[in-house]
Amino acid sequence: MGSSGSALKVCADHRGGINWLSLSPDGQHLLTGSEDGTARLWSTADSQCHGHFQGHESYITFCHLENEVAFTCSADHTIRKWDVMTGQCLAIYRGHTSIVNRILVAKDYLFSGSYDRTARCWSVDKEKQIQEFRGHRNCVLTLAHYSSRDVLDESEEEQEKLSRDFLVTGSTDCTVKVWWVSSGRCYQTLLGHTGAVLCLILDARNRELFSGSTDYTIRTWNIVTGEQLKVFKEHQGSVICLELVNRYLYSGSADKTVKCWLADTGEQVQTYRTHKHSVSTLKYHAGILFTGSGDACARAFNSKTGVLQRIFRGHKYVINCIQIHNELLYTASHDGTLRIWDVQGICKRNQHRLKKERSAQGKSSQKGSLSRLFNNRVGCTVQQANGELEAVELM
Repeated sequence: MGSSGSALKVCADHRGGINWLSLSPDGQHLLTGSEDGTARLWSTADSQCHGHFQGHESYITFCHLENEVAFTCSADHTIRKWDVMTGQCLAIYRGHTSIVNRILVAKDYLFSGSYDRTARCWSVDKEKQIQEFRGHRNCVLTLAHYSSRDVLDESEEEQEKLSRDFLVTGSTDCTVKVWWVSSGRCYQTLLGHTGAVLCLILDARNRELFSGSTDYTIRTWNIVTGEQLKVFKEHQGSVICLELVNRYLYSGSADKTVKCWLADTGEQVQTYRTHKHSVSTLKYHAGILFTGSGDACARAFNSKTGVLQRIFRGHKYVINCIQIHNELLYTASHDGTLRIWDVQGICKRNQHRLKKERSAQGKSSQKGSLSRLFNNRVGCTVQQANGELEAVELM
């Protein structure tokens, strides 16, 4: 295991804990949302603060960054839209009657979930509420979005002439609900969890939804039919976060572990240990699993073997969010700091290992193909010789 070393930079401009960290699609900026009621924009080129978004009347719970605009939601019951270049507040979305804890931007829609038991849909451009989704009996904690075209094959797509958008919500009432965006009606309620639903991951191509809960389980659902497909039961604590990569499902838990599962079968294939508190966030990058924990440390694991490769020490409180960009790890903590770490070394070593494994697999495959080709040719010649009296002798 590599030594922890020190962070390349510690950004301590916030006066309260950082609750969320968002990376812009072009990778040029990061946005942090804080307990101090402000958001800050950071350049990934020089790690300097290039914007300070002020206006919320309470702490920021979540944030989302696009290339030109940013969105923040707050305990003041509002969502705000900001101009990235000027820092000007472009719009305030009002309507929720309690803490707004999650937002999601998809197409021209802005979705929000709140402690007022509702989710809402807003027009990003026209800055007005389009739809309200009412039916949960408790807080809406997590959101996902998909279009009917995302889950249909070509023949079905021809029949479905108009694409329909769906919102998925997870709640502390133990249910997952799927809603028609156009009407606000509940399309289906997914029942099975016996605890709050904390996280959702959608794999639209395979028509599957994964949900993690305080009941210690992960459940997978057919998003079209609503059928519960599998239940993953190995965790001994709440499932806090999920990541799906190449049909490998990674789950972080209050039991101080991350587990890796085969999404197709539900088989557990790896457990990542050594955390001393809950795993609050995780990210997969280039064969490495990065985690953030309530023990104030970030960690890097070999995703295949589960071997711990590095511990990143320096934060004082829980790490709430992490991002990776250009071989740099960004960790945002409840201690109010954003720390930047160089992970180029472990990324390069891991990429070198992956190349060697692929090369070995390729050589093995090539040998197998040549062997099969030789055996096939011999077999065909022998078969031909047995069938013909005038068979020629093998050279």
